[in-house]
This record gives sequence, C-alpha cells and structure tokens, in this order.
Amino acid sequence: MDDFDIVEMYWDRNEDAIYHTDKKYNRYCSGIAYNILFNAEDTKECVNDTWLKAWETIPPQRPENLAAYLGKITRNLAINLHEKLTALKRGGRQTDVILDELSEVIGEESDVDRYIDEKILTELITRFLKQQNETARKVFVRRYWYMSSTKEIARYYGLTESNVKVMLLRTREKLREYLIKEGYDL
Repeated sequence: MDDFDIVEMYWDRNEDAIYHTDKKYNRYCSGIAYNILFNAEDTKECVNDTWLKAWETIPPQRPENLAAYLGKITRNLAINLHEKLTALKRGGRQTDVILDELSEVIGEESDVDRYIDEKILTELITRFLKQQNETARKVFVRRYWYMSSTKEIARYYGLTESNVKVMLLRTREKLREYLIKEGYDL
C-alpha cells in the first residue's frame, strides 16, 4: 500500500491505517529508536507510541513524506524516553556520545537540548549540508539524525570506520565555521 493511501486512511479515521503503517514502517522506525535507546523493549514501546502519535496528529497534519514524518516522531519520542531513562546519571550510550560531539559545535549539552529544535539552527544546518558533497552529507545525517554508530555508517557506505570518523570531524569543523560566519551565537 502506498503512503498516499495510508494517509487517506488516517484522514478517514480508518484504524487499518495503523496496521498498514506498522507493516510498512516498523523496521524503519524500530531502527531509529533502537539506535537511540539500545533496548528492544523500549524500542517497541517507542514505535507503538509513534503509531499513536501519528493517529493523534493525522489529521490535522497531512504529511507529504510519511516516512520522514514517522521518523521524526520516532526520533523525538526516543530521545525523550532516553532522557527520562537516564535522568539520574547519563550512561555511555551512543546517544550521549553523539550529543557530546554536537555540543562541541553548538555549545554545552544543555544548549544542545534547547537549540537542536530551533528553526534557525535547523535552517542553517540544512543550508550547510546542501553545500557539502553527497557522501559527507549522508554520513552526517546518518550519524546525527539516525544516530548510527560510526561502525554502522562505515559498513553501510563501504568506508572504513577511520574514514567516517575523520569525515565527521571535518564536517563538524566546517559546520562550526559556517555557523560563526552566519552569525549564529555559539
């Protein structure tokens, strides 16, 4: 079933929309959640919450790209659950490493939490990424949106893990310079 038909089912309040969404996007959303949570039970809970959130928000939303819409919901829910689960003491999970890497560019970790969703930063990062070569852009997005490990990225794109780390470091350095040049207060 194509995405247009699934969205129409949501608009018609047809509960089969959830079944078809799960059938088509469970693996995709589970991958996003697991890369943040590293726990099968929490991942399952997060994906189920994604279907509920989609049911609650479609309508009034009518996503043009259902995969991106669901991915964003999953990512946000997973990050919120991760923060809730690690509120007392942050562990050594991949998410913490990734947020630490980004904090080198845009400020302290608390600033990351506050600024990451701000429209201006999102627009600046989007413009910056459009200027990068395709491989650097894909590796950056895979790391900081999908929160994949450097090992997973290397395997996915046929690179060495060392190449991925260097590429990410250089891209973060370029992003830092770009944000400063654009007047973004670090």
